[in-house]
Amino acid sequence: MDEAAFREQMKQGGYGEVSVSEYEAGYARDTHAHDFGASVLVMDGEISVTLEDRVVTCRAGDTFSLEANIPHAESVGAEGVRLLAARK
Repeated sequence: MDEAAFREQMKQGGYGEVSVSEYEAGYARDTHAHDFGASVLVMDGEISVTLEDRVVTCRAGDTFSLEANIPHAESVGAEGVRLLAARK
């Protein structure tokens, strides 16, 4: 998916403004949950999201969505990651 398509999909899906986030190589965040739903489009690099029952790894062009209050951990690959993120 490209940036324009992602932004349009977020708008149609009722998400708020899309923002750019960047994380350094090796960044990791322990298990946590958000009080909002989130959807991301990876622009560069790699990020893995660890859920209770699986690990999802996303690379450039991949999207991932997570409903509110779902426990998860995050880890960034060796090249860091730049992504677009929207909240709902």
